[in-house]
Amino acid sequence: MEKITPGDIRYSDLADKRFNKRFTAKPEYIYLPTSTKEVVAAVQEAVDSKRRLVVRSGGHCLEGFVTDPSVQVLIDMSLMADIRYDEKQSSFLVEAGATVGEMYRRLFLGWGVVLPAGELPAIGIGGHIPGGAFGFLCREYGLAADYLYAVELVTVEASGTAGSVIATRESTDPNRELWWAHTGGGGGNFGIVTRYWLRSADAIGSDPAVALPKAPASITTFRIAWDWKDFDEQLFFRLAKNFGEWSKQHSGADSPYRQLFSLLFLNHRNLGKLEMKGVCTAGTKAIQLIDEHLAAIAIPLGVPYTRQIEETPWLRFALNPFPELFQPGFDNAQAKVKDAFFRQPFTDKQIATAFKYLTAKANVGGGLGMATYGGKVNTIAPDATASAQRDVILDVACNAGWGDPTGEAPTLAWIRAFYMELFEESGGVPVPNEQTDGCMINHPDTDLADPEWNKSGVPWHTLYYKDNYPRLQEVKRKWDPLNIFYHALSIRAGDEQQR
Repeated sequence: MEKITPGDIRYSDLADKRFNKRFTAKPEYIYLPTSTKEVVAAVQEAVDSKRRLVVRSGGHCLEGFVTDPSVQVLIDMSLMADIRYDEKQSSFLVEAGATVGEMYRRLFLGWGVVLPAGELPAIGIGGHIPGGAFGFLCREYGLAADYLYAVELVTVEASGTAGSVIATRESTDPNRELWWAHTGGGGGNFGIVTRYWLRSADAIGSDPAVALPKAPASITTFRIAWDWKDFDEQLFFRLAKNFGEWSKQHSGADSPYRQLFSLLFLNHRNLGKLEMKGVCTAGTKAIQLIDEHLAAIAIPLGVPYTRQIEETPWLRFALNPFPELFQPGFDNAQAKVKDAFFRQPFTDKQIATAFKYLTAKANVGGGLGMATYGGKVNTIAPDATASAQRDVILDVACNAGWGDPTGEAPTLAWIRAFYMELFEESGGVPVPNEQTDGCMINHPDTDLADPEWNKSGVPWHTLYYKDNYPRLQEVKRKWDPLNIFYHALSIRAGDEQQR
């Protein structure tokens, strides 16, 4: 396995493979392994030479964990993208370099099944599953991490020796805690994942057609848009209130709307539109459920809106979902996303704060996104996996992006102030309490570890992992005793300072 250095024609493309162009790094060299054995060798070489190494799958980390300027060795998993049914494990084997879209395609065409995972097809599986992984199908099927049966990991012992290990969810597996840590403990913490095995917890037998949920035959999508100019504060309040109340009423796994997933985009007024988009897998009942959804949220406002509904075969949708969300300028984004889980709808004060920032005279591109959550996700005990937030009704994100470097400072100031004021009564962050429940590690935000932006007294790791953090620390101590694998929000074995 050769080292790809800056003189290699492949280096620029590989070094630049990242979603958030806000961060840049120039590693001394890049490895493209094709097997677990090669990953072990790459890790051993970096450890022996005392070089800082990181691993990358799809390159969609929202923070600069992989693109940290201190990184010297980058292990890119792109060439490890095998997807197949493993008869020995009675589960689907997916290598860490595969993308969500590649996985959707292979699972559907090969066996007619699906893993409920992320929304963007280009996301890499390697870092996606360990963070929980939610997407359009989560209310119906749960998180992707809920289907993790086993994981193969390259780790480094206290002696400095690299090797590989497989951990399963079997109660008799002595490595079971390592499996558990990869069901929501976040990527880049314990070693380098090379392969996953995926199977429903209640699957029996060896038929691959029932090892994972059956894929929907079709997806019915809907798009709703209002002109911002038609909204005053009262109408804005009613829209946000309606969406929150609907999400609260229908977050249970027994809800007739568990097959419906919806997103409300409260964009900044300078973008001109307020929008809703969503999907429904209920087949012939889909339009009825969508109509009822809109009857509870949009119609009571009495404001004209455009409406677009279409039915698409599952795979066609999965490989190109809502193109307007992911295509224009998406590959050149510089962005900041600040995430929060909600157990109860927004308060009146929070809606007023949102209106204030979304109508401020500021040259920013961004807004507040609200995604329905719950359903099957909320049927799992908080400690059964490392994904601790299991009674949530909404995932919410303050998000902003810019293209010109001069836009970074004012945009960051706007989004940070917006987020802090939104959670003003809990120290500027969504602490676990009756209304909010921390944040999602797949949407990392280093501000949460900065006392300038987190004045709650609640540490960042509690926001992400709640009571599961001490257990994750135990896994860290056992499997990465030298702290070879770390980043700005990685699991700490103890109270040591990050390098």
